[in-house]
Amino acid sequence: MRELLAEDGIVVSPGVYDGYSVRMVEKMGFRTACTTGAGLANSRMGVPDVGIMGLTDNLEACRMMARSVSIPVMADADTGYGNAIAVYHTIERFEEAGLAGVNIEDQVSPKRCGHMTGKDVIDMREMARKIEAACDARKDDDFIVLARTDAIAVEGIEGAIRRARLYAAAGADLIFADAIGGEEQIKRLVDASPVPVSVNMGFGIRNRPTTPLIPVKRLEALGVKRVTLPRMLPAAALMAMENALSILKGAMESGEVADHPDLLYGIDDIWALMGQPEIKAMEQRYADLDAIALPEDRAAS
Repeated sequence: MRELLAEDGIVVSPGVYDGYSVRMVEKMGFRTACTTGAGLANSRMGVPDVGIMGLTDNLEACRMMARSVSIPVMADADTGYGNAIAVYHTIERFEEAGLAGVNIEDQVSPKRCGHMTGKDVIDMREMARKIEAACDARKDDDFIVLARTDAIAVEGIEGAIRRARLYAAAGADLIFADAIGGEEQIKRLVDASPVPVSVNMGFGIRNRPTTPLIPVKRLEALGVKRVTLPRMLPAAALMAMENALSILKGAMESGEVADHPDLLYGIDDIWALMGQPEIKAMEQRYADLDAIALPEDRAAS
């Protein structure tokens, strides 16, 4: 992940929330992915992103996704699940799980999705200590610590810039100001931040009063180093599921067979995505008992 950030150009990181989505991101040629905290809370627990999902649920889901692909995956660790000591523990666990890095945010707990109203932030000095703890906890210096600030909602862009500078001084590798207002604010943050800036594009959020959608090439021109798209895949999956179930209901009423290969991923495609051909090859290899020389055969030779 650090090598990607060191290259020229912008790093595009789609948001993932399960084995299907993370493997699809890799299949489609993206070089990195990020977990979506909201997507995990929604899909894994069936609850909104309001701080209900804890460390254990988040960590286990992220562990399974990270081990499923060869590309680096960064995780959303919410507020770090407590004070600086809790953050230290959180970083140890995520690094052990094979993640390439984590986001930690400065919201008051229980946190909220960045595009929700009613957010509040902790003292920036407390957040700086959390970042120091995160950096101290990692065993590999290549593990990325991204500091997210939600201060724009309560302190404006000036407050977010002030926090970004402090968080960078505390050791953050990347800065992310959630719900940033648009190109002017993004450019101000990029120019003011001592470390690279990550921006979130909220595809699937209709009538949002926060960050407008901006083309990736334009974000790159503004100096943004990384763009995440956490809502795109969950929103696309939900739309596809609703359409499929609507077709099924119609077929039930008409008495027809509801098979739509134009809308459904084929079983062979799913098997290929999940690595079934590799498993089949392993089965054949380990099923070849005749290739094993028994002890008496070795003695005779």
